[in-house]
Amino acid sequence: MLTIGYIGNGKSTNRYHLPFVLQRDNIKVKAIYRRNAARDAWEKHPGVNYTTNLDEIMKDEEIQLVVVNTSVESHYEYAKMALDHNKHVLVEKPFMLTAKEAEEIYAYAKEKGLLVQCYQNRRFDSDFLTAKKIIESGKLGELLEVEMHYDYFRPQTPESTHTFTYYNSYLYGHGCHTIDQVISYFGKPDHVNYDVRQLLGTGRMNDYFDLDFYYDKLKVSVKSSFFRLKERPSFVLYGKKGVFVKQTKDRQEEHLKLFYMPDNEDFGIDLPEHYGVLTYLDENGNYHEEKVVSEVGDYGRVYDGMYEAIINGADKIIKDEQTLLSMEILEKGISYCK
Repeated sequence: MLTIGYIGNGKSTNRYHLPFVLQRDNIKVKAIYRRNAARDAWEKHPGVNYTTNLDEIMKDEEIQLVVVNTSVESHYEYAKMALDHNKHVLVEKPFMLTAKEAEEIYAYAKEKGLLVQCYQNRRFDSDFLTAKKIIESGKLGELLEVEMHYDYFRPQTPESTHTFTYYNSYLYGHGCHTIDQVISYFGKPDHVNYDVRQLLGTGRMNDYFDLDFYYDKLKVSVKSSFFRLKERPSFVLYGKKGVFVKQTKDRQEEHLKLFYMPDNEDFGIDLPEHYGVLTYLDENGNYHEEKVVSEVGDYGRVYDGMYEAIINGADKIIKDEQTLLSMEILEKGISYCK
């Protein structure tokens, strides 16, 4: 059994973690810390100790893993505190404010003989898993270009933000998803081209980014905006022999926002209208166009990996060097804003 204590009782803990963890028989949630009980907005789960005393988590010898789900500027402090108390740590993304902080936390964890990992749940998005399946099928031929879009129409978010802070940016808040997907599958790029903007002007929130990752002949583009009334396709894959277009994003977040939880058999599952379309020429030059049944996503697979690493000594599924590279890319990208 892996026993967990959470720091933070907001949207991240209750929407993107607990619905998956509470499904798993080999994981126990013992305690959740929040600073202000009067601000509790989420339904309490039976059998969980909700506390405003952080020592109840840090000094509880039964708790093996502390999950940090607070604002990013406090990630370093809480992660180090948990390591001080000999706890393994899982930290929401973006992992830290800077690559330097990340390096220090990883070094301290290694010194203590403990595990620290970033919660990169988007590696288990249905659309990303489906895109990987298509690439590995070989039907596209040599892969030449990948476009990944993560769009919203939420102009009220940047319009209501009148100061610039890099950790409260679109690149930090959303680029941390897609940049990790790129690194996890394609590895370290030869170089990166950055187009990171503040569409409302200098001193305002970063609300747009377009990053190009170059790997020899292959270019992988990650593009996002708060001002897309109609979203661009989630994934477009171009090869020498074909193209794959996945219009819609993974549906887990959509269902979670509706409080439609993972205990439903069709949770997060794409319907036929969500399937991507693969168009290609076979070895005989014959034209094919077909819908591709989407892979099934599951954010909880991050916790499966943590269980195996902590209880059974397996390797971490999200490597330190991958997270460090992501942090370096985020830092460099946001440096273009003022």
